[in-house]
Amino acid sequence: MSCVRVLLADDHRILAEGLKSLLVPEFDLIGVVEDGRAMVEAAKALKPDVIVADITMPQLNGIEALEEIRKFDHHARVIFLTMHRDVTYARRALEAGAVGFVPKHSALRELVLAVRAAAQGRIYISPTLAGEMQNPSETADPVAVLSLRQREILRLLVDGLTTREIGSKLHISARTVEAHKYRMVESLKVKTNAELIHFAIKHGVVGP
Repeated sequence: MSCVRVLLADDHRILAEGLKSLLVPEFDLIGVVEDGRAMVEAAKALKPDVIVADITMPQLNGIEALEEIRKFDHHARVIFLTMHRDVTYARRALEAGAVGFVPKHSALRELVLAVRAAAQGRIYISPTLAGEMQNPSETADPVAVLSLRQREILRLLVDGLTTREIGSKLHISARTVEAHKYRMVESLKVKTNAELIHFAIKHGVVGP
């Protein structure tokens, strides 16, 4: 398995160092990046066999980055390693085309197994989540109602940018930003920017 080429994407540097110590003895670690945009560019340039990625990252979250990678690589094998234990995140990851999902608290004993499975074309779901994944009574993912643009705006709101600043950064008008915010408020059934921000953090659209 030492020939398996792995790309690591995680914005927590201390955690990334720990993950590197797990991966390097077993695989060929070809790169480490710290945000979703960099993950997309590295996947395009380095063509790794397996990508190990956090879900909550700057620029694009891991799932959005995978959706971008899918546009030029339909066979990318991505494992999400995340602090989120909620099965909705695992479902979102698999729907986006991921082949593995491991909670960070299980990384020490499960990450190498997950990468090996991905390299062999198999799907790996942490045993702590596998049973719940089969439960049809789980509620739908509330983030699914948001467009990619709305998630970008939401992240910038959390960063403290004003409507005008968001519009300038995304090259759209302030009125368009307000229209997206209105649709998010309606879709998510919240009332204020503070509630939007709370939603974003709670559901992993952005980090806390």
